[in-house]
Amino acid sequence: MQLIDTHVHINFADFQPDLEAIAAAWRAQGVTHLVHSCVEPSEFADMQAIADRFPEVFLAIGLHPLDMDKWSADTAATIESLATSDSRVVAIGETGLDLYKANDREIQEQAFWSQLAIAHRLDLPVIIHCRDAAKRTAKLIQKFQAEVGAIHGVMHCWAGTPEETQWFLDLGFYVSFSGIVTFKNAQQVKASAVMVPNHRLLVETDCPFLTPVPKRKERRNQPANVVHVASHLAELRQESLEALAGQTTQNALALFKLPVIHDFAVSA
Repeated sequence: MQLIDTHVHINFADFQPDLEAIAAAWRAQGVTHLVHSCVEPSEFADMQAIADRFPEVFLAIGLHPLDMDKWSADTAATIESLATSDSRVVAIGETGLDLYKANDREIQEQAFWSQLAIAHRLDLPVIIHCRDAAKRTAKLIQKFQAEVGAIHGVMHCWAGTPEETQWFLDLGFYVSFSGIVTFKNAQQVKASAVMVPNHRLLVETDCPFLTPVPKRKERRNQPANVVHVASHLAELRQESLEALAGQTTQNALALFKLPVIHDFAVSA
């Protein structure tokens, strides 16, 4: 059984003391690829160094909506230059909108639009962060598709309602679920997880955040725990873990144009 963790942040300081052991753990769980998302361009060199050590790590480049203090007239050009500088870049992001307690909506929207434009020009998917902003995010994507052209990608760490989920499915996006879907009180997330078509479903950890059940006592999440996200999703959707792992792996390979690994050694 193989799995792909489509959203990690293993460059964070939490992982530096024992990253080799963390890698051994994800390999033991059959995680064949990881997509390393980016919070701000300045961390890209550290992400590249990790990908140099672990060839199953692929990269994204972007600016998170909660880091608008780092957005400037040059940021878009920097992101585009970095995206074309390394063949391991498979996405733009994470980008998007976060309107939870936000007072910078206008600049968030400018930065989001600019990163959508980069993704469009480079024919790369976007990794979208969306918190308390589903309607506005959907409208901006719809406007971009109408005025500029095609854009595709994933709603990462999705926690929206079934109605909101349908908006993004209608726009052609994949939907990725994290450890949130395993939480007892996350009923709307569970309902959304059931309705996503098989061919649009992805799994992730968003580590080091959002450790899934049954590992909640471990403060630091890690890529190996994506198996628990997948297992819970399989139970919700009334299918086998093997089937869900196979489908989400194929979906991630297709969306991010990842190379197929035929000789990956996994645990029994």
